[in-house]
Amino acid sequence: MRGKLMFITGLAAGFVLGSRAGREKYEEIRANAQKVWQHPTVQEAAGVAQAQANKLYTEGKDKLQSSKLGEKLNTTSSTDSTDELIAPSDTLTSSKSTSTTTGTTY
Repeated sequence: MRGKLMFITGLAAGFVLGSRAGREKYEEIRANAQKVWQHPTVQEAAGVAQAQANKLYTEGKDKLQSSKLGEKLNTTSSTDSTDELIAPSDTLTSSKSTSTTTGTTY
């Protein structure tokens, strides 16, 4: 019984000390990640990647709409909500603009 009690006490102490050290390390990693993300070169690369993704999305949407399947979807569908593909939200740009307006950085 005494051995179990010592084991549980050691486990609890390790958990408390580990969680404190873990939180500090987490905050350090998070701060470093924010520094990297806010670097102008990284932001420029993210903008280029987002522009390329939007271009590919638009090209794919146009190809689909001009294909037989796209034509069939447009003629058989009666609701406007399923006729059009919606472009993905610009998450990289919106988080960048949000960080400047609200003070929150991602």
